[in-house]
Amino acid sequence: MAKIIPFRAIRPTRDKVSLIASRSYDSYTPAEREARLRDNPFSFLHIVNPGYKYQKKISGEERYTLVKNRYQEFKEDQIFQQDEKPCFYVYKIVNRDNQEFQGIIAAASAQDYEDDIIKKHEDTLEYKEVIFEKYLKTVGFNAEPVLLTYPDSDALATIMDKVIKQRAEYEFTTTYRDTHYLWPIDDERIVSKIEDVFAKMNTLYIADGHHRSSSSYLLAKHQKEANDNHTGTEAYNYFMSYLIPESDLQIYEFNRLIRDLNGLSKEEFLIKLDAMYRIENRGQAYYKPSKKHHFSMYLDGDFYSLYLRKNNYEISNALDSLDAQILFTTILEPILGIEDLRNDTRIEYSHGRNDLAYVKTLVDTEEFKVGFGLLPVTTDEMKQIANEGLKMPPKSTYIEPKLRSGVTIYEF
Repeated sequence: MAKIIPFRAIRPTRDKVSLIASRSYDSYTPAEREARLRDNPFSFLHIVNPGYKYQKKISGEERYTLVKNRYQEFKEDQIFQQDEKPCFYVYKIVNRDNQEFQGIIAAASAQDYEDDIIKKHEDTLEYKEVIFEKYLKTVGFNAEPVLLTYPDSDALATIMDKVIKQRAEYEFTTTYRDTHYLWPIDDERIVSKIEDVFAKMNTLYIADGHHRSSSSYLLAKHQKEANDNHTGTEAYNYFMSYLIPESDLQIYEFNRLIRDLNGLSKEEFLIKLDAMYRIENRGQAYYKPSKKHHFSMYLDGDFYSLYLRKNNYEISNALDSLDAQILFTTILEPILGIEDLRNDTRIEYSHGRNDLAYVKTLVDTEEFKVGFGLLPVTTDEMKQIANEGLKMPPKSTYIEPKLRSGVTIYEF
């Protein structure tokens, strides 16, 4: 039984929401960040980048304290206000490609994370978990929901369809031409019905936000241990999430770019590939794989198709069948010598919204030696890997929707 509850969000006033809402800090180039910080005094970036006020790069616990201070200033200036009653929040995004995403912002249970009711499909790094837990404990809020997905539900779809017929509390369009809508739900009958529908679900899946959810779980665990009067109802027992139906989830691939051939010549590299793949040189014709276990490769001005020789590769579980794992175990590790996919600086990733022309450009400029194109992971693959308790290689999925920070804030 999944425990999903309403909460009293801290939210921008209606006239400020479009100014405050921002993408995640790392998704901006330095020039983009500088422009937003310089030209928009209400951007949420001023909270998460507090050193801008002092024209100084600040990190660690000093930064966390300043983040908390900037956040409190926004509240004191009544740029942020808290809802009077616990709410669920229907949130809809229509992106520049006219794709629609519709779901519910709510608080998810850290206990469900521990009990594997909320399932994971991607590995996390311990040092990142520790850092983000310290950050959360100091600042006392979370402004970016974890993306969770649930089996399509007629009951929830009916509720949301009725809600969105009303005027949205927020409606704003970003510079990236994505339009965002938000409707608070505080009617106790509807709130109770939503809780009941989720309570009948045995499993939810993390789509995006593994480090955020794991850090929130660590915070809950340590706060519980430190609180002699712990009841289980404290805000730290939950973390903010955006829950969408599986059919709304949009998964893109992450293509791989490698800086060198590990000391091999082009001819030596192709000969080693031939042991595991049927190779066809397609010249200047763009090739994008259309089947599982097929890969695109761009090398020295030519595109190649790579078809896995299946009688040379053993599949014993869902992870073995994953294209990102196959690429790692047959090429990246044994031939190119890349053992640590997270930290090796010889590999970089380009999500599928950047097409193969982007990969080609980076190889042609000689920043990289070779690029590989993959098919996107399917929702069923993601779920199967989570169900088997396995973890995908890093950067296996680029998942949309992407929410803006600062639209709803969860305090604990």
